[in-house]
Amino acid sequence: TVTWAKELARYGIRVAGIAPGFIETEMTLGMKPEALEKMTSGIPLKRMGTPEEIAHSAAYIFENDYYTGRILELDGGMRI
Repeated sequence: TVTWAKELARYGIRVAGIAPGFIETEMTLGMKPEALEKMTSGIPLKRMGTPEEIAHSAAYIFENDYYTGRILELDGGMRI
């Protein structure tokens, strides 16, 4: 995102991305409880994210004209 943001800024184009962690989806609903527990145990917030939280983050990026060249990590603190 950094390289593209630098290249495209002169045209008024912003570049950003979202790096989601584990998100509740139809796919994860079918998983065994033990597998879900293993996934969420490493997340400090102890839960998966929701599609609505991803959508909210995308809206934030679209609405904030000063946000560019960055990746928004949305993983419940998994990387800390």
